[in-house]
Amino acid sequence: MSKAFTRENDDADDEDELAPLPAIPAGTKNYMTPAGYRLLKEEYMHLLDVERPTTVQTVSWAAGNGDRSENGDYIYGKRRLREIDRRLRFLAKRMENSEVIDPQQRQGCEQVFFGATVTVCHEDGVERTYSIVGIDEANAGKGHISWVSPLARTLLKARADDAVKLQLPNGIEELVVVEVVYRSIEL
Repeated sequence: MSKAFTRENDDADDEDELAPLPAIPAGTKNYMTPAGYRLLKEEYMHLLDVERPTTVQTVSWAAGNGDRSENGDYIYGKRRLREIDRRLRFLAKRMENSEVIDPQQRQGCEQVFFGATVTVCHEDGVERTYSIVGIDEANAGKGHISWVSPLARTLLKARADDAVKLQLPNGIEELVVVEVVYRSIEL
């Protein structure tokens, strides 16, 4: 293959291949539940103690095999190593800027704040339950919504029996807060 069609620098970052990471609003902490912090810490330690050493070993072995320009183990190992290091930096920064808030510490609070599990009645009469969690913990399928989401921002400071208006792309929906509880949130 002609040199014109090969990458000369195999260390070039593949930033454009990654999905954008959720941003934390400027001037705020990275609020998260104890379970969310534990998951980030576990991922960080797994990458640092298991995946990175294994990948370094593979790259070292592949580098010893000679020509690196056509060595798939070396090329893809280096790429994976960059991905791991990028993720480690991201996780370290998220944990460093985090403020862990345990919802169980807010027992008896009647207003909706971070960590609340809120049951609301939608205009169609269907009741749904949402837990307000950190940006990295959000999972709409489980009813875990980020504290920066439009729904969570609409619900903040509401109490049971309050009616709130949620701005949607196709209009406004009125929601009625049925219940506000603070309990442990399992991800």
